[in-house]
Amino acid sequence: MPIRLRHDRFGEPDDVLRLEEFDPPEPGPGQVVLRMEAAAMHIADIRSVQSGQLFGHALPRTPGFEGIGRVLRVGPGVEGVSVGDRLLPPSGSGTFTEEHCVRAEDCLPAPEGDALQLALATINGTTAWVMVDDFAAFEPGSWILQNAANSNCGRYLIALAKERGLRTVNLVRRPELGADLVELGADVVLVDGEDLAARVLAATNGSAPRVAFDAVGGAATQRLAECVAPGGKVVSYGEMSGEPCRLSFYTMFMRDVGLAGLNFKRQMQRRSLAEQRAVGVELALRIGDGRLRARIAASYDLTQWREAFAQAARTGGDRDGKVVFDLR
Repeated sequence: MPIRLRHDRFGEPDDVLRLEEFDPPEPGPGQVVLRMEAAAMHIADIRSVQSGQLFGHALPRTPGFEGIGRVLRVGPGVEGVSVGDRLLPPSGSGTFTEEHCVRAEDCLPAPEGDALQLALATINGTTAWVMVDDFAAFEPGSWILQNAANSNCGRYLIALAKERGLRTVNLVRRPELGADLVELGADVVLVDGEDLAARVLAATNGSAPRVAFDAVGGAATQRLAECVAPGGKVVSYGEMSGEPCRLSFYTMFMRDVGLAGLNFKRQMQRRSLAEQRAVGVELALRIGDGRLRARIAASYDLTQWREAFAQAARTGGDRDGKVVFDLR
């Protein structure tokens, strides 16, 4: 019998999650059953177990925001999908399971390639894509700025910006991370901290970035705002510091710097369904052939879920990449 994680009440993962066997699901009309190959873990997976306030999940549920699998069974009325096809299930559908029943039309086709890498396509990949497409549609040669550049999303952003001819200033917390990011295509890597605006301006030969992407929050938001050109924007998409964004009124008032929030689902919903699917397919192709590559810290099977959640909860060098369930 297949196994899955089950979430019955909100709280710390160790206290509220359990592993259970369940009857193999039979697909209904329009559905397929995927034999999951891999499922990625995110901070959002931990937060959604701890509290339902931000995510509105109904319990009981199987956690897991994204993953990849192969079609095991096909329900009535499904066209264009066959047993053995590789698919990306819809975001937030509950991927911490060996067998996963979903609507076929909600899935995206997936290429061959590393399952652990492809399991990260639909969240971090999509976030980086809309960053570039929706907030940095500038002429080639323009500078953009980001903190948390060694994060998976940051690494994707470097590669996607390079494709479009954009130049990136990338902020990290530890200088030893620079060489790896330069290899990915980063133009400039700086350690975040004091005198940042002056160091960014020196690195870009006086051409201030027009947009900055903030995954940290707290005082880091203000540092980014001081770096962007007058009339520029800081786009917040994360809160790694655990603190709300801090942005001085005088920075906004005197330099016309704005602050916007990025929700990748909201940005994607502004596209047609055909456009959404095209983005997903393009991202999967780039991950499948290695043009986009995540740093994988560790992989676990479902029986090791406690260890997986513990490592995923760490930050920076203590986690050193993404945690992924290997379900093969």
